[in-house]
Amino acid sequence: MFELKYHTPFEWTHKVMDDFVTFLQDHAAAEKKASGMAMSMLGHYPDRTKLVKAMADLAIEEMIHFKQVLKLINERGLVLGNDKQDPYIKKMRALFRQGSDEFLIDRLLVAAVIEARGHERFSLVAEALPSGKDKDFYVAIAKSEEKHKNLFVELGYEYFDKAIIDARLEEILIAEAQICESIPFTAALH
Repeated sequence: MFELKYHTPFEWTHKVMDDFVTFLQDHAAAEKKASGMAMSMLGHYPDRTKLVKAMADLAIEEMIHFKQVLKLINERGLVLGNDKQDPYIKKMRALFRQGSDEFLIDRLLVAAVIEARGHERFSLVAEALPSGKDKDFYVAIAKSEEKHKNLFVELGYEYFDKAIIDARLEEILIAEAQICESIPFTAALH
């Protein structure tokens, strides 16, 4: 449906593979926050029936992903870890405009781009992992993120003119590329 403007180099996975435990903890936090974001959206827009249903389904799916990552953490004899502030998400949220329609458009499209970034990076992790359970899990997670990225754009088209959504998506994609270029690689999703 759309392509990211910045492409994460495969070298990013070296940071992840060198500290996979930290990556798993960050991934768990990201899934938990994604579930919360979906619940927040359906709570803020109860009159938008398609959005409410989509966000209810998404919240459940993201929480299932959280439980799956938690299982990977626990199997390694580790604990969940504390949530850390995500500089990428903070900068992406700074793109939200004021005004009820503008704010909703931006929430949807920022979410779409974040999911697209997740798709790209989980695909890179899957590629870097050796064959086995972890690799299979990250292949499946990447596919799920791609589906989510499209969902948010489709919801944008449902409630707003396609030309408005497409123009704003382009602006957000350009800003997101600049954000990615400004953040050093760590053993974290973003």
